[in-house]
Amino acid sequence: MANDIPSRKSPSKWRRVLWIVVVAGTLAVAGNALLPELATVGKERIALVRIEGPILDSRSTVDELESYGHDPLVKAIVIRIDSPGGGVAASQEIYNAVKRVRAEKQKTVVASMGTVAASGGYYIAVASDRILANPGTLTGSIGVIMQLANFEELMDKIGVKNFVIKSGRYKDVGSPFRMMGEEDRKLLQSVMDDAHRQFIEAVAEGRALDVDDVEALADGRVLTGQQAKDVLLVDDLGDLKDAVKLAARMTGIKGSPAVIETTPEFSFRDWLVGSLFGDTPALPLQTGINLMYFMAL
Repeated sequence: MANDIPSRKSPSKWRRVLWIVVVAGTLAVAGNALLPELATVGKERIALVRIEGPILDSRSTVDELESYGHDPLVKAIVIRIDSPGGGVAASQEIYNAVKRVRAEKQKTVVASMGTVAASGGYYIAVASDRILANPGTLTGSIGVIMQLANFEELMDKIGVKNFVIKSGRYKDVGSPFRMMGEEDRKLLQSVMDDAHRQFIEAVAEGRALDVDDVEALADGRVLTGQQAKDVLLVDDLGDLKDAVKLAARMTGIKGSPAVIETTPEFSFRDWLVGSLFGDTPALPLQTGINLMYFMAL
C-alpha cells in the first residue's frame, strides 16, 4: 500500500511541472513582444516599412502604411526599398498608398534605397517626400516589360495540336500556342506604351521634373545611386540610418527617435522553403499577359 502512494502522486507532480514550463514560455514570448512596445510608450515614433524582393502583391504593405497612418504617435514613415520591381498594378497600389498617407494623414515619408530599388521599386519611391540612395544602389530602370513564350514549333515536333474557340478577335492575344501576328503586336505595344507613360508621369510629378526630361531617362537604363542623384532622380546619398535621421529632422523629433516596424508573422511554409532552397527570391514568373515594372536580373 505504501508503495502505491508515490505512483498515484507522480502524474500530478509532472502536470504541475508541465504547467510551469508552459506558463514560463508564454510569459517569455509575451515579454519579448511587449518590451519593445513598452520602450516606446509616449515617444514620437518613426515607422519602418520594408519592401523587399519582387513586388507581386501589395496587400501587406498597403495595410502597414494605413495602420501607421492612423497612429498619432507615428510622425514619419521610412520606406526601405530593396526590390527590382514587379507587377504594374501592385507597384501602383503601394505608390497610391504612400501618396494617401502623406496627403490625408499628414505623415512625412522618406524612401531609403538598399541594394536595388529599380523599376517598380523606384515607382514607389517617387511618391515619398525625399529619396535617399547609397552611392552604389541600382535604381532607375524606368520602363515596362512583357515576356511571352511561344511553343508552336515544339508542339508541331511532338505532334500536339491546339484548338481555340474564342468570342473576340484578340481574345487569345499572346497565346503561347500560335505565332504573334503584327496586329497582335501593335495592340500589346499600345498597352505597354500607356503603362510606360503612366510611369513617366508619376516620376515627373514626384520629382518635380518636366515630362520631356524624364522621357530622356525612361528607356529602361539602370543607374547607380550617384548617377541618379546627378540627374535628380534621388535627393541625396545615404543609408537607412541617414534616412531615419532625416525623417526625424523633417518632423522636429529631438534626439534619437523610436523606430518601430511590424514583425512578420511566422510562416511554416516560408520557413520550410527557406530551409530547403535558401533565401533565393521567388521570380515573378506568371502565365498569360503580365505587365511588369521589373528590372531583369
